[in-house]
Amino acid sequence: MTQKSEAVGKKRQEEKRLALRQQIWGDELEKLELWDKKTHKGFASVPRTLPQLARIMDRFAGKGTPVSGTYIALLCNVFDNSFLEIRDKQRLAFEAGFTGERAVTTWVSRMKKLADMGFIKPKEGVYGEFSYVLIMNPFMAVQSLYQSTPKDELYNALVSRMSDVGTKF
Repeated sequence: MTQKSEAVGKKRQEEKRLALRQQIWGDELEKLELWDKKTHKGFASVPRTLPQLARIMDRFAGKGTPVSGTYIALLCNVFDNSFLEIRDKQRLAFEAGFTGERAVTTWVSRMKKLADMGFIKPKEGVYGEFSYVLIMNPFMAVQSLYQSTPKDELYNALVSRMSDVGTKF
C-alpha cells in the first residue's frame, strides 16, 4: 500500500467515525467540550496498545513491583523525540503514584526495572543516575522479554491489538 492510498484510507475512516459520532450525539455535540489534541496544548502521544504493554511490563517486573505507572508518567513527560531530561525526580515519583519518604527511592527502583527490561535507556548526569532517559520501542522490549518465556495470553492480546491498530514488531 502506498503512502497516498494509506492516507486516503485513514481519511475515510476518520470521516466514518465523525459521521457515526454525529449520528449518535447529534446537536448535543456543539455543547460538549471535547478533547482535541490538534487544538488543545499539553497532550501526549501514547501507543494505542498501552493497556496491553502495561500489563506485560507489570508481569515481567515481578509481583508487588508494578512499573506501568512509572512508564506512563514518563510517556506523559516526553516529547516526540523520545528523550527526557529529568530534573525533578520527586515530581515524577509523585506522578507515578509514589508518595512519602521513600517515593523517590521506589521510583528509582522502578526505573531500574524499566531499564533492565529494555523499555528505557538512562544516562547519568548532573541530576543523578536518571538525568537523561530515552524511551525505547516498547514492542522490541516485549519481543526481547518473550524470547526466553513462553508466549501467554498477555502477549497474544498485544499481538491482536497491534493487528487492530496496524502496527508490527
